[in-house]
Amino acid sequence: MADHYFSADPESSAKTQSIDFNVRGRHYTLLASTGVFSAGRLDPGTAVLLKKSDLPGPEIAGPLLDLGCGYGPIAVVLADHAPNAEVWAVDVNSRARELAERNTNGRKVKVSAPHLVPAEIEFEQIWSNPPIRIGKQELHELLLLWLPRLKADGVAWLVVAKHLGSDSLQKWLIEQGWPTEKHASGSGYRVLKVSRGQAS
Repeated sequence: MADHYFSADPESSAKTQSIDFNVRGRHYTLLASTGVFSAGRLDPGTAVLLKKSDLPGPEIAGPLLDLGCGYGPIAVVLADHAPNAEVWAVDVNSRARELAERNTNGRKVKVSAPHLVPAEIEFEQIWSNPPIRIGKQELHELLLLWLPRLKADGVAWLVVAKHLGSDSLQKWLIEQGWPTEKHASGSGYRVLKVSRGQAS
């Protein structure tokens, strides 16, 4: 069976390459590899998320979560823009975590498998280009596992392709008690801003 980016331990041989991109005037060169999400370029959805969302700044000191970090582009950008925060970069894929460790080296980032994140940690913000292709039920379970770990005034930033159900996901989140607004759109993607509601 072919590896998926959400495989825990990719069996394909690792072929690494450098990925270059710019975010808010800063240039990044990160190492990516086969067997991880968007190994050939910065994913267009991730690019839209980092360009059109409200990045945290130095005033943020609480923990931030990059959910499904891949090789670490979101975690790296969060750590650079919010140097006083502790960023947790979480992924089920062991190869992705190894790359994220290398790419975030020297930054205030903890790379972790999901089950090793201490249960008592509540996050100021959650950032994710969620793994839509794992299936709707699995995606819903993933979000319902992590969104309750937002602090009372916390927000989550999600990016989802329009043709992969961004509007239906927004509707579902609202139905589950998570106020969700369409914050921005670009390149066929929507950036969703999710807040805690009374039911959540």
